[in-house]
Amino acid sequence: MTPDWIAVDWGTSNLRVWAMGPEGVRAQATSDDGMGRLTRDQFEPALMALIAPWLGAKVVPVIVCGMAGSRQGWFEAPYRAVPCTPLDRAGLVQVPVQETRIAVFIAPGLKQAKPADVMRGEETQIAGALALHPAFDGVMCLPGTHSKWAQISAGEVVSFQTFLTGEMFALLSEQSVLRHGMQGKGWDDAAFDTGLSDALSRPDRIGAQLFNLRAEGLIADLSPARARARLSGLLIGIELAAAKPYWLGQAVTLIGADALCQSYARALRTQGVEARLLPATECSLAGLASLARQLETTA
Repeated sequence: MTPDWIAVDWGTSNLRVWAMGPEGVRAQATSDDGMGRLTRDQFEPALMALIAPWLGAKVVPVIVCGMAGSRQGWFEAPYRAVPCTPLDRAGLVQVPVQETRIAVFIAPGLKQAKPADVMRGEETQIAGALALHPAFDGVMCLPGTHSKWAQISAGEVVSFQTFLTGEMFALLSEQSVLRHGMQGKGWDDAAFDTGLSDALSRPDRIGAQLFNLRAEGLIADLSPARARARLSGLLIGIELAAAKPYWLGQAVTLIGADALCQSYARALRTQGVEARLLPATECSLAGLASLARQLETTA
């Protein structure tokens, strides 16, 4: 089985690859060889370890999005400045490789001068969402470790803003003093709603609201499930408060992991916004496929 082309999403922690044909995905593979654990000369071997069984005699295009194009990655793909389309064939950077059966291209991320911001990987998901819904105008939110809000108009990313929400949740729940009351994976919707409401009504009190979780765990028997959910509500709440110019009165599409997107959708619903949810992998593949078609037409 030789694919027409190979899609690659190279994150900080994981590497995911798909063998693609006219009918879509023919095969897929993953590894934990993310950008964060590789030196520059280890990227090609890590990729080949997954895709070698798919290769035949012909040269197969490999289209990569994500952190492989970062300054610390395999080969730097310089950022494109907004406003611009999320992806463009002209922005692809070809990577020198030793393997003669592949031609590797990396998609660049996007940058914004004021306020200073960058994205790498999310632009491909945005392009995929636009490929799936070409008439979309409005706002796309991509929750994750670093949550992104992007204003989309006429097929272009006009502006965007990043929030450290996911990373703050991980640090606070796993490394701060709050970790002592947040063991396990439980959840409580009512506690999430309470945290969300508290943060939206008084975002200036976030420092005190966070320590309340520690104090209530010590003297009021706040359960780990309720503590984790309330922490999530507090952090998403201050994000929504700051991102209000993006979502207020807008059509919002959420792209990401289902559970996290459901939390954001629940939060937005309290503000009168009904968001559409799209799976991250589906959008990534659709975005990479749009580049594959552009490569075909210029070959």
